[in-house]
Amino acid sequence: MSGLFAAIYSGLAWVISIIDPFCGPIGILNLFGSDTLLACGDTGWGDEIAYGFLVTASLAIATLPIGLTVGFFIALAKQSNERSLRLAANIYTTIFRGLPELLTLFIVYYGLQILVQQFLAGVGYEGPVEINAFVAGMIALGVVFSAYCSEVLLSAFKAIPQGQYEAGDALGLHRGATMRLVILPQLVRIALPGLGNLWMALLKDTALVSVIGLPDILRQTGIAARVTKQAFEFFGIACILFLILAMLSSIAFSAIERRTKRAEMGR
Repeated sequence: MSGLFAAIYSGLAWVISIIDPFCGPIGILNLFGSDTLLACGDTGWGDEIAYGFLVTASLAIATLPIGLTVGFFIALAKQSNERSLRLAANIYTTIFRGLPELLTLFIVYYGLQILVQQFLAGVGYEGPVEINAFVAGMIALGVVFSAYCSEVLLSAFKAIPQGQYEAGDALGLHRGATMRLVILPQLVRIALPGLGNLWMALLKDTALVSVIGLPDILRQTGIAARVTKQAFEFFGIACILFLILAMLSSIAFSAIERRTKRAEMGR
């Protein structure tokens, strides 16, 4: 079985190396930066920067569904008839909207490690415990994103007339089906602009994980800048890479928005 997984991993690594837009056979850095500090391989920093780009994009994409899911349930709790749920949801959003993102990252990275260490010590394990920097970044950015996301979704919920729920009841739909078939399509259309802004903020916040050792765009370009003494060039490259991510995101959100508008007009 381990041999099968190793073969799958090798195959994926080979495919990624072929389609790599930076250091692949037709990658930008291979075509235009082979004789510069951005060359791929041992002669330049192309591989490291390409890997940082992959880590940044992966972290943002992995955080998004966590933040959306938690934010959705927090928004539901905020409009619940149960007072304790509303109170808990309000405390959650107040804490994680009020704390600086960097402080939240430190609390998750170091605090979670201490909690896990104490828990394992309670069950008899005395070995060292280290929290993965990628996982810590994903959790920290996810809780912050979910706190802001819940406010956007709550506003979208309030923009949907109560008659939509009553119509679902009149059709004999249970609340789950009403939410899935009637409310969610409208919720996505209304909340999409706000969620797009939050996604852009999430992309920028991924730069914070460089302080806990995750090799993202900012950390990789920072190391290259310190070693080569070419700070302006490498930090300028970091700017370009973040702008590329922002432009691709804008294109994706515009396509989703057009699709939701066509679906709404089709009704």
